[in-house]
Amino acid sequence: MADSPPSRSEPSSASVFALLRVFASHQRTAMLCYVALSLGGALAGSLAAVWLVPLVQPEQAGAFAAGLPRIGAGSDARIAIFLAAGLGFALMRWQAARLGARLVSACAMRLRSAVHARLMQASLKSLAETSSAEIANVLTYNVEIVVQGFSAWLQLLVASVTTAISLGFACWIAPYLMLWMPPLALLGLAVSRLSGREQSRISRRYVADMTRLFWHSEDVPRRLRHIRSFGRERVEQASYEAISRQLGHGYRRQLELVASGRLALETMAAVGAVAVFALARRWHALDASSLIAVSLLLGRLLPYLASSRQQFQQLRSAVPAFALWQRYMQLACEPAPADIAPVTQRDGLLSIGPLHLTPPPGGLDVDSLVLRPGELTVICGDSGIGKSSLVDVLAGMKAPERFAARLGERALSFAQYRALVRDGAYVSQQVRPWQASLRECLAWAAPAADEAQVRAALADVGLDQCLAGSSGAAGMSLEHAVSQLSGGELQRLLLAQVILKQPFLAVLDEATGALDAASEVTVLRALKRRLPHSIVLVVSHRPGVMAIADQLLTIAPGDADGPARASVAAGKMRPAQEHIGRPLRVGESG
Repeated sequence: MADSPPSRSEPSSASVFALLRVFASHQRTAMLCYVALSLGGALAGSLAAVWLVPLVQPEQAGAFAAGLPRIGAGSDARIAIFLAAGLGFALMRWQAARLGARLVSACAMRLRSAVHARLMQASLKSLAETSSAEIANVLTYNVEIVVQGFSAWLQLLVASVTTAISLGFACWIAPYLMLWMPPLALLGLAVSRLSGREQSRISRRYVADMTRLFWHSEDVPRRLRHIRSFGRERVEQASYEAISRQLGHGYRRQLELVASGRLALETMAAVGAVAVFALARRWHALDASSLIAVSLLLGRLLPYLASSRQQFQQLRSAVPAFALWQRYMQLACEPAPADIAPVTQRDGLLSIGPLHLTPPPGGLDVDSLVLRPGELTVICGDSGIGKSSLVDVLAGMKAPERFAARLGERALSFAQYRALVRDGAYVSQQVRPWQASLRECLAWAAPAADEAQVRAALADVGLDQCLAGSSGAAGMSLEHAVSQLSGGELQRLLLAQVILKQPFLAVLDEATGALDAASEVTVLRALKRRLPHSIVLVVSHRPGVMAIADQLLTIAPGDADGPARASVAAGKMRPAQEHIGRPLRVGESG
């Protein structure tokens, strides 16, 4: 699987700043508190290191002690100051760690909820070039990579504040050290950029390979039958191992780069410390107490040097993951439904047409389609001719190029039509229940349904016998049973949702294809009987379904490169001249 588009670009400083803006945008007060605690901890830690010198060597403090705040000359006062600074350092670091944990948690929740909300609002067209594996990755592991980057950034913030304060105290004790700051800073920058390009490439590849791993891991119980029937177990194992090997190589190389960078930083720190001490002894610029104080201050930075390289790499690794997250946050959204007066009864039939939509490539024209409550309309035609695109339009999920509709005598724009049919139910052949239990699955569709209604709906779709041997069938776990229930049983469960929902418009896009012909007809008859006030649209190729239809909408190819055309004929259950004048009711229960 190729890299996703945002992962191809080289992570830039602009990407990093965009990532940091998202981190801090909704947590500004908490971020300011975190910076203040980090600053206070760094000050307290540096003071503790400085006050330790006259405490340990009071007889050699000399000029160094003269530069300290003269709160008291006695050893008890110095002990109290050192203890207060040490405890202040520990408490502020503890509070900063707790606040950092809350910030990381809030960041994870915001990233996930924001991208999931965007997906719920995304237009079908904007999702045309995505895959379920990539979406699963964005919602799960990809966010983890970004959150790890945020955590690394918080730790780098502490390290930078501590470094600045410690170096400030060191330069106050030994002012000539300021002359060494520019070359040391340049050397540190050069070391931090070692292998940066390789790290960026590995990070991009890691995000893409993780999506490939999700792709291979989807729907394993059902895919396993297909694999075994073709005798391709070894091929699948080899393919999965290849992806795992690629991920393992990337992970190993990332850790090697971190270790190499840490070695360079620690070597630079050791050489720099030796150079400073050698220079101080040669010039006799520092007395013993000042030299000890500088050593303690610079020694405080070693733990940060050991971890900062790894944190910096984690931050860089988060950039391609954040770019993928951003791409999904930029998905085009469906327009908000138009407001329609909340009336409970509307007279007249729902007439649609003329209507033109694409795809299919040449387009599809529907001149006139009348939808009646309580009737079943079957849509049929060759594969790829535009059936699913048509039901997307009829379900209000996709805007056509040309559209006209009337409810009785009232003309409707597509926005008004979309709001009208929003109280619906759309079931396709590829949807599987994702709720935790059977009860939760049915309550998701109809929260107000009681136990009797649930059992009646299960009986209507023929699941009462399947679950008769299960104690507490409505509480049956779907997380494990979803791979054990047959495709037909899962489709029956989704049709039970439709019955409980009592929708204004029910769209079944080959949602009964996993049932045998006789069971399909039985279930659809039950569905039609239980939805007397619903418009029911069924996409199907089977003669048995067409035989129970009230009307057939057949899509046929157009002439030459012309658009496909839909024609309507009365089904066997309704004479061609039959007219149902019953008013259309919205929100009426069966």
